[in-house]
Amino acid sequence: MNDVPFWKLKSLDELTPGEWESLCDGCGLCCLNKLEDWDTGDVVFTSVACRLLDGSTCRCSDYPNRQKTVPDCIQLTPQEVREIHWLPPTCGYRLVRDGEDLYWWHPLVSGDPETVHQAGISARGRTVSEVEVDVDDFEDYVVSWPLHVGSER
Repeated sequence: MNDVPFWKLKSLDELTPGEWESLCDGCGLCCLNKLEDWDTGDVVFTSVACRLLDGSTCRCSDYPNRQKTVPDCIQLTPQEVREIHWLPPTCGYRLVRDGEDLYWWHPLVSGDPETVHQAGISARGRTVSEVEVDVDDFEDYVVSWPLHVGSER
């Protein structure tokens, strides 16, 4: 019997749909609005969350239909993961793409979906909904915490 976890054995392209979905750690960071400098291409995160992000669970409140409500919601695919340079350093998709292991707090490692929040990785309790902030004010909400790995254990 093979005891090596699937994310160490398979590339993103080889994952089953269930394995793909399980790589999401539930941090909610990719659901934060980002600002891009058109001159440099630099991207910064804001604490302004997508209207569909549930701030307490860090999950999409209408995942199956999200692109109907938010047409520019990015559907992550192996190709998208290879092209998107702003994925947080803790993102399971990014880690597998780069041949890295998942962190101790990832639910696939810990067995507990709460550890991502306990480790201080998630957006839980740190966001404001985009319905409450004028788009011209997003720059007032720029944050760096999505780029930090969080606590060790």
